[in-house]
Amino acid sequence: MITVSDLSLHYGADKLFSHVSLGFSVGNCYGIIGANGAGKSTFLKILSGELEPTSGNVHMSPKLRMSVLKQDQNKYDAFSVMETVLMGNARLFEIMKQKEELYAKADFSDEDGILASELEGEFAEMGGWEAESEASRVLQGLGIPTDLHDEWMAALSGRQKVKVLLAQALYGKPDIILLDEPTNNLDYQSIEWLEDFLADFPGTAILVSHDRHFLNSVCTHIVDVDFEEIRMYVGNYDFWYESSQLMQQMLKDQNRKIEERAKELQDFINRFSANKSKAKQATSRRKLLDNLSINEMPASSRRYPWVGFSPDREAGKDILEVTNLSKTIGDVKVLDNVSFLVNKEDKIALVGDNELAQTTLMRILMEETEPDEGSFKWGVTTSQSYFPKDNTAFFERGEDNLLTWLQEYSEDKHESYLRQFLGRMLFSGDDPFKQVKVLSGGEKVRCMLSRMMLSGANVLLLDQPTNHLDLESITALNNGLMEFKGNILFASHDRQFISTVANRIMEFTPEGKLIDRRMTFDEYREEMAQAG
Repeated sequence: MITVSDLSLHYGADKLFSHVSLGFSVGNCYGIIGANGAGKSTFLKILSGELEPTSGNVHMSPKLRMSVLKQDQNKYDAFSVMETVLMGNARLFEIMKQKEELYAKADFSDEDGILASELEGEFAEMGGWEAESEASRVLQGLGIPTDLHDEWMAALSGRQKVKVLLAQALYGKPDIILLDEPTNNLDYQSIEWLEDFLADFPGTAILVSHDRHFLNSVCTHIVDVDFEEIRMYVGNYDFWYESSQLMQQMLKDQNRKIEERAKELQDFINRFSANKSKAKQATSRRKLLDNLSINEMPASSRRYPWVGFSPDREAGKDILEVTNLSKTIGDVKVLDNVSFLVNKEDKIALVGDNELAQTTLMRILMEETEPDEGSFKWGVTTSQSYFPKDNTAFFERGEDNLLTWLQEYSEDKHESYLRQFLGRMLFSGDDPFKQVKVLSGGEKVRCMLSRMMLSGANVLLLDQPTNHLDLESITALNNGLMEFKGNILFASHDRQFISTVANRIMEFTPEGKLIDRRMTFDEYREEMAQAG
């Protein structure tokens, strides 16, 4: 167990959080959430001992072993993949190296023999004889095949290095695991393997993630970093989100119908208790929820942006026809003879590891680049709005403030109208006068979404729109796209986003071929699982 007592962290006069006291118990998985910049990763660093708090302390039994997901991909380039994973258990790796050095000595003494015997005993107690086979199982589960296990880390791609570092954090039966964005750069199969690993993990797991599906699958508790406070609640992310909305409404209705609202909340708790997918996590979470009282439910002060897209006109029957598109970039054939027809009300998710193919297709459709071969034709009643993966070009006039920037995309130039619109996207007070050059990545994304909402388009193209967004903004965008009545073509790593928005899946192969799967994302994942 980890105990946090009266913890505070200040940067000068600024308080990140104050007087935090929490306990993290064995057998539970804690998901840390909060707005960008709230201090989620910083809190993890304090728990790991990497960062000292301003006041307070973190207590953990010295007998327990903590494992932390490293963020420096190039730190282990001088080591093999297997060595890098084995380093996850520092003491065991140290023993292995000591043994190697002892047995390599030409003048092996009696003292060396005694030390070797002691090391062999400790090695056996720590499961050293199964170390490499266990490391291999974790690597394979995360999608690193056996023929790479003896390769140098320097020879791996960035995505492969991330998987190896995650394997390092999971290896060796640690008592406590700290994971900061563990699903970044993982494919769907690896994420699902990680979910199963954490569901069976007997120790304490504490993680930061923007992946709502992941948080829902593995978490028994949500730790909310919000306005200088850190509070812990029972349940997964969906339970936290829905109950916090109910609690906010209950607080508004304090002077009327309190008993009726309380009954609604209790019914909600009971309903959620019996609705979990993974057996082990379900049992654990159900016990917690069964003992939950209304007073312990979240009443977050978190603000959510409003995202809604209203087409100026309804599109006709013809939406988009793509015929034999091919494109080579450098020596790589990114698109190879791609053809498809978009029907009315199609909401299409582009999936697969070939993200360059997804981006290139959207750029061709928006006439930002030309194909080498083939053609496409938009229906005459369609209008398009595009969210690019790289929005740098839209913010080149860095001296513009938010108001002048947004005026360029709005028919109504009045400040009062634009202020109202910006307020929905959480730009209030003096925020509209901020220069766009000082905006964070998440703020720029919200500006780009504002531009799209003002367009009145009936076809939306979005390339990784959830990048840089916090969970609140992702949820708002997700809800807005679910309600949108037009067509959508989008790429995203967010499985819940894809699952709830898309009604058609298009998969790009590494060779640039398109496989058009006319099915939902859940059906697609089930088909992929059956295929092996």
